[in-house]
Amino acid sequence: MKLLRYGEVGSERPGLLDQDGTIRDLSAYVADIAGTALHPASLDMLSKLDPKSLPAVSDKPRLGACVAGTGKFICIGLNYSDHAAETGATVPPEPIIFMKASSAIVGPDDDVLIPRGSVKTDWEVELGVVIGKTAKYVSEDDALDYVAGYCVAHDVSERAFQAERQGQWTKGKSCDTFGPIGPWLVTKDEIADPQNLKMWLTVNGRTMQNGSTRTMVYGVKYLVSYLSQFMSLQPGDIISTGTPPGVGLGMKPPVFLKPGDVVELGIEGMGQQKQMFKADE
Repeated sequence: MKLLRYGEVGSERPGLLDQDGTIRDLSAYVADIAGTALHPASLDMLSKLDPKSLPAVSDKPRLGACVAGTGKFICIGLNYSDHAAETGATVPPEPIIFMKASSAIVGPDDDVLIPRGSVKTDWEVELGVVIGKTAKYVSEDDALDYVAGYCVAHDVSERAFQAERQGQWTKGKSCDTFGPIGPWLVTKDEIADPQNLKMWLTVNGRTMQNGSTRTMVYGVKYLVSYLSQFMSLQPGDIISTGTPPGVGLGMKPPVFLKPGDVVELGIEGMGQQKQMFKADE
């Protein structure tokens, strides 16, 4: 299934995308794509519905973030061997973990605001992993039992805030609108191998990132298990698993985003996003 949320900000409704590309309303079955709706039993119930029996959404609504109620937005740094190389960093012996504020989450095509004082706003296409049931001390073998599905995540980053100011990376990652998610949550049964997905990103039509999850250092199973040793993972939590090469910081000379730039990005089988970058006044 491809689950989604549609409607104006703060008034999104749950839906799914049928095989014909029509949005179908799920409000009669779940209150939102959040919490218990992400549990395996709920997803199984939704999978048995006939999409054509659900009300069709006739207009072309705004799409919100594909999951609501996210308590933790956990990001993994330098998790692609080729991306680590382009930044001059070595592959870490354990995953680098940082948090992105949940207040950064927006819809896949919403505008992204370049924060005041920013001179190094950058792009990062990433595979997002959405947790479906509480995971604590889980094994790598069982890790995918706790995953509801996957989505496109854009880990927008302000590099000066991230690396040139004191403290941790979080403040360079958490600016408002720096976390577009979606367009939909693709349930895990539709993804044969999360470690073999093409991913791409363009800026103003120019290809910047053209990679694959094959070069991920720490895979999805490992990350879910690893993180669950330190904190419980809850339904709706998102793990953003790192980015392939081609970020602005890695270019010679570096290239960063400015107002008016348009970024498009996508992952094989998961749809795509498109954002206009604007100055945050």
